[in-house]
Amino acid sequence: DCTGVADRLAVGVPAIYSTDSAFAAVKEGGEVVTWGDPARGGDCSGVADRLAAGVTAIYSTGSAFAAVKEGGEVVTWGDPGCGGDCSAVADRLAAGVTAIYSTSGAFAAVKEGGEVVTWGDPGYGGDCSG
Repeated sequence: DCTGVADRLAVGVPAIYSTDSAFAAVKEGGEVVTWGDPARGGDCSGVADRLAAGVTAIYSTGSAFAAVKEGGEVVTWGDPGCGGDCSAVADRLAAGVTAIYSTSGAFAAVKEGGEVVTWGDPGYGGDCSG
């Protein structure tokens, strides 16, 4: 139900992304508006200040989102076990990310120069260390 954010979706939304049960819209200027299951990406209030402008793309797993901002910073939210928490690799995602790929439970980011950074459920590819 998007009634709580309907006024923010009335104009200027060129793209919408989804998890299994939530949506994230990127407005012109890069503001992100979310709705749906709060535990699966529908609530971005914990990182809303970082999603107020400058988002260029959003990627998703089954229950988390990863936004890429101008300059390649990554911001995540949603189910922590499925990629919604990137704190273990946040220093490597602070800049320079050019693309993100996902499975249903993990993300893999490609940085300038070709470095790959993964996070999320190890059983779904979230740990490439071993």
